[in-house]
Amino acid sequence: CLCMGGSHGSHLCHGGPFDSMAAILGCNGDHFQPSNYSSRFYKMSAIWIYMVFWVPCFLRTCHHFGLPKPSPVSNALQLFLTLKLVALGFEIHDTHELSKKGDTPEEAETTLQRKYRSIYPSSLDILQYSYCYIGLFTGPYYKYRTYEDFIQNRNSPNIPVKEFVIERLKYIPVIAVTFLGMSHFFSIQYVETEEFFEHPFWFRLFYMVPMFMIFRTRLYMAWLVSESMCMTSSLGAYPVEAKAKYGQGPTDLSGLDQSLSTSKSDQKYDYQTVYNLSIYGCELGRTTREGLRSWNMTVQYWLAAFVHRRIPKHLKSYGVAITMAVSAFWHGIHPGYYLSFMLVPVIVFAEDAMISAFRKNSSEKMQYWFDWACLFFKMRGFDYMCMGFLLLKLDLTLAYWQSIFFIGHLVPILFIIISKIFKPKRKKEEKKE
Repeated sequence: CLCMGGSHGSHLCHGGPFDSMAAILGCNGDHFQPSNYSSRFYKMSAIWIYMVFWVPCFLRTCHHFGLPKPSPVSNALQLFLTLKLVALGFEIHDTHELSKKGDTPEEAETTLQRKYRSIYPSSLDILQYSYCYIGLFTGPYYKYRTYEDFIQNRNSPNIPVKEFVIERLKYIPVIAVTFLGMSHFFSIQYVETEEFFEHPFWFRLFYMVPMFMIFRTRLYMAWLVSESMCMTSSLGAYPVEAKAKYGQGPTDLSGLDQSLSTSKSDQKYDYQTVYNLSIYGCELGRTTREGLRSWNMTVQYWLAAFVHRRIPKHLKSYGVAITMAVSAFWHGIHPGYYLSFMLVPVIVFAEDAMISAFRKNSSEKMQYWFDWACLFFKMRGFDYMCMGFLLLKLDLTLAYWQSIFFIGHLVPILFIIISKIFKPKRKKEEKKE
């Protein structure tokens, strides 16, 4: 029962569209073995993915059709159900692809993938995974296979917990004081008043800095506590030899197989699979890419593994834009999300262009100061985009950005122009030589 949301999880979702999907597949509790897996589960995986991903759109617009508007708690639940069940469809698809590969002595890696990555869940298993209380409202996202490994792990009582939890929670006091202090003096509601726009330019420009600080410290606390919740349950615990990565789980399957095949009294574990945050990367990572990879890391993995890498070849050149659009859609249908996410490719392109023009082949001193400047502009870019996340509405977001002359749009464009002008023309010089 602890691993299920049970009837309580169903009530939170007003009956749950996912319950209906499971019913379509037949809630008989029987596992779909390879013999009948292809004919039943695999055929449903593509339909499953599309149906699940459009459910949040319905829930966020149903109040326009006279239906009750879901509560924020239901919306949070729906966010992570969407991640889990869309990914589940791809895990099923990948299992089917692995089953088609032949068994030969040379394909040891394929055999290990079948052993440690294939899944054959029953409808009841899917319901238990969907409403597992761990990470139900705040994350982190974890794959069905991670959940299955957690359920079947008989060594859980021997896996260390205390030191890992203390390591993650030791930052909470400082983060909490920062959040409470900033929240006392600054509020996003003030930006929506006419009085706010009567302040001078520097005040309006500065205001987005504490807003982003409040935004990220609130999420820092939620994610660190949710990670600790996973650790106390041993969810996401793998032997260090498995070289687990956030969201993905084990990457060295031979190391995992060897460590599980031999019983060690001093076996070491880690919880990299459920790490959702790198505060150092968020605060001191010098580029926007580093900041994004350090923020909500398991969702970043989900976007990379199940969106970006699955984009058809003829659309690969638009990969970043498509991935950001999907991320915005997952967050919600508010215009502020799309305005902010669509700015990410422009900022990333500007950073790459400036790095190519000024950092490459420059002196160590020049690289040092460039990195600090890059960090400063990275944080200001996140400050600027955060206002779209907080204000949400189109008119409010544009009104604020207009009050600071769309500086978050103009600076990246200016950087692109400067990098084009000053970029070293090495190719032409090499051809002459």
